[in-house]
Amino acid sequence: MRAAFLALGLAVTATMAPAAEPHDAMQAFLDTNIKPWAEDAVLVGAIQAQNGQTAGFDAAHIDELDQQWRAEVGTGASALVDGVLTNAAADFLRQHVEASGGVMTEVFIMDAQGLNVAASGATSDYWQGDEDKFSKTYGVGPSAVHFSDIEFDESSQTYQAQISLTLVDPATGAPIGAMTVGINAESLM
Repeated sequence: MRAAFLALGLAVTATMAPAAEPHDAMQAFLDTNIKPWAEDAVLVGAIQAQNGQTAGFDAAHIDELDQQWRAEVGTGASALVDGVLTNAAADFLRQHVEASGGVMTEVFIMDAQGLNVAASGATSDYWQGDEDKFSKTYGVGPSAVHFSDIEFDESSQTYQAQISLTLVDPATGAPIGAMTVGINAESLM
């Protein structure tokens, strides 16, 4: 298993180097290093399970949860934050971040409401539904992809660009959520 992730890290580095433009590099990285595992059963299962729990949440409840997350992130004692960071899908995401050799700075998946399901590390907020990473992917459809500009990311403390994509149920092709992958900006040059 360790050898497979080491090989993945080497492939990631090789894939990022030749592209001339950041978006070209992000597309190459997406095609080669994200899409092969984006529909893994552990991710799909986690999103589907949370969709079953959050489908009826209204805007007020989502805002309440987002405020709770912001107040509790980094305190070390939060069932909400811990639930996103300590599950099988979060472990899976962390393995991919570690195997990337520093190219990936973070990865997180969201449910159909835009709420975090699993993350490689704590995000600054719980609800992503009001951001392009969600509205320009899940809201657009099954094959939607969004590339952000390079910005300083507070949660990862790095300059990064984000690749976001709609995640689908492989059995039906229906959108179920979204994923965002932070890419170290230096690897895009």
